[in-house]
Amino acid sequence: MSSTGMSAAGPAEEQGRASRKDEHLDLAVRLHGTDRPNAFDDVSFMHHGLPGTSADSTDISTSVCGARWPVPFYINAMTGGTSATAAINTDLARAAADAGVAIACGSQHIALREPERADGFKVIRREAPDAFVLANVGPTVSSDLALRAVEMIGANALQVHVNAAQELVMPEGDRDFRDWTGRIASIVEAVGAVGVPVVVKEVGFGLSRRTIEALARVGAAAVDVAGTGGTDFIAIENERRASREYSYLTGWGQSAVLCLLESLSGRLDGREPVGLPVLASGGVRHPLDVVRALALGARAVGVSGHFLRTLVDHGRSGLRRE
Repeated sequence: MSSTGMSAAGPAEEQGRASRKDEHLDLAVRLHGTDRPNAFDDVSFMHHGLPGTSADSTDISTSVCGARWPVPFYINAMTGGTSATAAINTDLARAAADAGVAIACGSQHIALREPERADGFKVIRREAPDAFVLANVGPTVSSDLALRAVEMIGANALQVHVNAAQELVMPEGDRDFRDWTGRIASIVEAVGAVGVPVVVKEVGFGLSRRTIEALARVGAAAVDVAGTGGTDFIAIENERRASREYSYLTGWGQSAVLCLLESLSGRLDGREPVGLPVLASGGVRHPLDVVRALALGARAVGVSGHFLRTLVDHGRSGLRRE
């Protein structure tokens, strides 16, 4: 997921990037469900014995980036770019099409560098022709490449992932983040000119209110706070290091629950909620966690690890049932 620039690379470096994609996938599956605190368990509801509602008449649809979603959750960004990850994307897209849910692809940087790998992402639109699909790049790509990522999969929106914590632990990761805000502003302007909104998301470390307010100022259409509790990319990158010397950073960041409370609840500090739609992901395990996030103000809820684990353990038919 490294967002290093799109400079030319030799065959060995290209193979290394593809290998890293498969490594990330393998480690995400292996580390999924690692016992760690989940802040959604701290959120409970007051039960009312006379709810005065009908389950059959409840409308659970939501609106994201100007589009109506029939359900308030979506398959969040995971992977793509190799034969193994293309197969995963195929099954995820088919499940999204069957269930009528939105789907985001993983970082498309590998396909922007190596166009022959683009089919591992294009398969999402092919298998889910009517779905709301989100493309995915990091903040270091040029505006032209961001547009190419959108065009590659006929995306309805573009996710821009921010992953500074992961980059610092990734052996080959970036170290300079000074221009990220300006680059995001340029991407927003470029893809906005063709009517495509930008959703800025973390990759599992949470977005603070200060960060969300900065993203609102540069024109982001929405944010996905993507907090702790799910896939931990510090743990993944640390596993890729021979000495595993960054284990003390596992768990870094804030939970989706804390992000939602900080950004959407004016009661915490007397300030008004942030002025743009907030999506939530990170550690979402079941429908109750989805409802908890919605009750805290999220517009919709992204799920990655649970769907990936379901696919690995129970196959495509199991994923479709889920």
